[in-house]
Amino acid sequence: MPERSHPELSHPELSHLDWPFLEPHHKQHAIALENWCGVHLQTVPHVNVDNACRSLVRELGAAGWLKYAIAGAQFGGASEAIDTRLLCLTRETLAFHSGLADFAFAMQGLGSGAITLFGNPKQKACYLPRVANGSAIAAFALSEPEAGSDVAALRCRAELNGDSYTLNGEKTWISNGGIADFYVVFARTDEAPGSRGITAFIIEPDAPGFEIAERLDVIAPHPLARLAFHNCRVPAAQRVGEAGQGFKIAMATLDVFRTSVAAAALGFARRALHEALARATSRQLFGQVLSDFQLTQSKLATMATGIDAAALLTYRAAWLRDQGKRITVEAAMAKMTATETAQEVIDAAVQIFGGQGVISNHPVERLYREIRPLRIYEGATEVQELVIARGIIKLFQTDHELTQ
Repeated sequence: MPERSHPELSHPELSHLDWPFLEPHHKQHAIALENWCGVHLQTVPHVNVDNACRSLVRELGAAGWLKYAIAGAQFGGASEAIDTRLLCLTRETLAFHSGLADFAFAMQGLGSGAITLFGNPKQKACYLPRVANGSAIAAFALSEPEAGSDVAALRCRAELNGDSYTLNGEKTWISNGGIADFYVVFARTDEAPGSRGITAFIIEPDAPGFEIAERLDVIAPHPLARLAFHNCRVPAAQRVGEAGQGFKIAMATLDVFRTSVAAAALGFARRALHEALARATSRQLFGQVLSDFQLTQSKLATMATGIDAAALLTYRAAWLRDQGKRITVEAAMAKMTATETAQEVIDAAVQIFGGQGVISNHPVERLYREIRPLRIYEGATEVQELVIARGIIKLFQTDHELTQ
């Protein structure tokens, strides 16, 4: 990757790189990516989103950024284990510049995460190098019409017949649906009741009985689809991990990437504050600039403080995971706080821009649409609240029992 001049760390969007959660190589990575984004990422139009996403995956792969979304140097990864802080810094930086670029990067990691964590050597060698170089697009197919946050309620079924499985059912809200080169699909195999009877499979789009049943349009233009399986035959060799391990595989994959959702929200929020500051310090109103008004100053102060609070929670969680700690509660706190804060910050930015802020394709209008899904996917805010509450209650009860 060619060397580029480094922007000064006094730049407000980069000042957090001096925090003790981050090491010198994290700082270097973020600055190099910031420079690359400034040159290569332009506004992505709302038309032909599929082609735009394909192009971004290729560009990110060619530039070497996708290798941070997978693990295993022999399979194209940057290192033997995913560096959570690098993952977060990458998503935060990409999100600042382009929501679709962040989406493209994140889905390469999430879509191949089960293979990275639980795939056998043959599966890793087949898929991960292509994910890393951008020649194959990955997808993660877990959600169903009646099973979103309640993964144990999924109904898509897979029955073993000799050396292959037969899948029947549906998946929905599947990112990269319709453009992916492979899907990691979770189906019920009934080795045990509930979550212990789910298995993961790698399915390619030309598998007999697989179809894209519907393309889904949402407020932030991303490739999404509903998938259908009609007696879809999948070789047993395409199973990821052991039969009945699917819930464990799905949760482990989500645990890796949930903190990075918070980082993406930070990127959106930082861009909103950047735009709001530019507007407030230049907009003439009643004989002064907008930033001279105390009401505007109060709004900007709240925005900046919320971003820093969310960033501290995000990089605490990322740092803890990189130390080998379990971060179920910390990741939930980060995801909940960062996404909710970003929604508030972006709404405030739209208000500062007034009518201009709701013009289609204006930077803050795009951010307004980009942030809303983050409060839902990979665990809605209400689910994060349950995770946090249950976690701290369990910790209290354990500590209380030990002191009796």
